[in-house]
Order: sequence, then C-alpha cells, then structure tokens
Amino acid sequence: MAHLTGAERARYVQNMFARIAGRYDTMNRLMTFGQDLKWRRYVIQQARLPHNGRLLDIATGTGDIAYEALRQQPGITAVGGDFTIEMMQVGRQIPARRHILWTTADTLALPFPNNSFDAVTSGFLMRNVIDVPGAFREQMRVTKPGGYIVVLESSPPKDNLLKPFIRIHLNYVIPLLGRLVSGNADAYRYLPDSTQAFKGPEELAEIMRQTGLVEVRYKLFMFGTIAIHVGRKPA
Repeated sequence: MAHLTGAERARYVQNMFARIAGRYDTMNRLMTFGQDLKWRRYVIQQARLPHNGRLLDIATGTGDIAYEALRQQPGITAVGGDFTIEMMQVGRQIPARRHILWTTADTLALPFPNNSFDAVTSGFLMRNVIDVPGAFREQMRVTKPGGYIVVLESSPPKDNLLKPFIRIHLNYVIPLLGRLVSGNADAYRYLPDSTQAFKGPEELAEIMRQTGLVEVRYKLFMFGTIAIHVGRKPA
C-alpha cells in the first residue's frame, strides 16, 4: 500500500479516506491519546494570521485545523480544501464548522490565484502526496509574500529505546483500533506504513528550504513521531 506511486497512489489515498471519513476524527483522538488537539492549536499559533486574515487549510479532511483557526481568531476567513469529498461532507455536518468555506482542491494544482492567503496549513498531508516539492511550490504560490506555511505531519520513529514500543503501537495497536472503530484495518495499516516510509523531519525541512521557504524550523512531539514544520514565503 505505502509502496504505491504516482496516480495509483493518489487514487488509493483518495478512496481510503473516503472509506474512513465517518470515523476519522474519533480514530485521531484514540490513536494520539487526544494529543492531536494540542498539535492543531500549535499549528494555528505558528501560522501567525493577521486580524481578518485568510487561511487555506489544504487536505482539510473534516476541517479540524480550519475550525481551530476560527476558534482562535473568529474574524478570519478559513478555506478548507480537500480532494476527498466524503471527508468534507462529514465536516460540513458539524454545526460548529459551518463558517468554514469548503472547496474541492488538490494540493498539486490549487484552484486559487497567486498570493491569495496569509497562511497555508496542512495536517497529515505530505506523506500521502506523490510530489512533495511540487506541493510546497503550489502552497507557496498561493501564499502572500511574508506569509507562513505550516505542516503537521508524522515522522518515522527515531532510533532510541522507545522505538520498539512505538513500532508496536504503529504496526499492531493502530490497525486493531482501526478494525474495531472504523471496520477498516486496511486503511490503518497504510497510515503507519506511510509514516515509517516517510522522510525524517530534517529531510522535510531541507525540501522546504530548497523550495524557497525561509526561516524554516520544526518542533517534535509525541516522542519524535510528530513534527510541525514552519516556513515563511520571502517578503
């Protein structure tokens, strides 16, 4: 599953998220022991949105990050874009998320003019795209000069004493939870597999720098298995 490439991988990811959309938020709470709420708060803090600013949350899913932005700064415009319509349909049914502007969007071909947003955020997107530098280029294109790109993503377990326990959680606990809660163990085997096959945080940071972002930095969470990267588009 995680070995798929190109259009085949994109189709698999789209179909997978469509299958688990109804239980996606519940599984996130369970898999992360509720820590994902804290990570999303940090993402929006790092986006540094101005008063009445404009945010694009790409691969928005059910709109968790876009909703957090509106919660922290009610005056902003929050656009949630995703290429899996079923995920957004679940989010639209949540009354608290009614102010999110939902749109179908692919991170590799964003349907927005240049310099449209004060910040672009994403959660658990990059390990699923077929062209990581291309995704960053598109996000930069639609970000205003001086604006921020903030990426919440999982990272491969670090080589330390905790690695065996983290791998047990990834390879056995998460698929079991996925089968019990969502009825789809296959999807929750793909997610750990794609995490372990993805780039380390410093490698991802270097891709951001090569794309042209400046002031690139990252912070690790949950024993180094989660990274939040931040970069700024040159003014």
